Amino acid sequence: MALFNVRVYGILIDSQKRLLVSDEFIRGAYITKLPGGGLEIGEGTRDGLAREFMEEASLEVIVGEHFYTTDFFQISAFNNKDQIISIYYLVHSDKTDTIVAKTKAFDFLPEQVADITGTAEHLRWIPITELNEESMTLPIDKVAVKMLLDKHRF
Repeated sequence: MALFNVRVYGILIDSQKRLLVSDEFIRGAYITKLPGGGLEIGEGTRDGLAREFMEEASLEVIVGEHFYTTDFFQISAFNNKDQIISIYYLVHSDKTDTIVAKTKAFDFLPEQVADITGTAEHLRWIPITELNEESMTLPIDKVAVKMLLDKHRF
């Protein structure tokens, strides 16, 4: 049975003009995506995104304005039966300096990626000057990043 999979993601840019991304190892694949994840039953999109930032970055955020919602058909990268609906918000925090982030993409320990059925993740900042849609792995994130760069002059 096909389902809709609703995802929420945050666009967080710090005072140094860097975008926060999540580098992940999922089922043998290396993925760079925006922070966020699946909406849980009974949860609003803003609350879900705030929860995701707390889980992934131990960071309280203010979920700001809606930025983008998927406006094209996208099948899940991990389940060829589910349609993905991704909702993006601009998020803000005055405590971005507390985020534990790596400087290199996919800087995992060998044991973190030894099991191809396992998962690993870390956060990383990408300077806006180095950002482009190809910085992201997932198709909808690529659209959101292109929109970000087209709409905002940094």
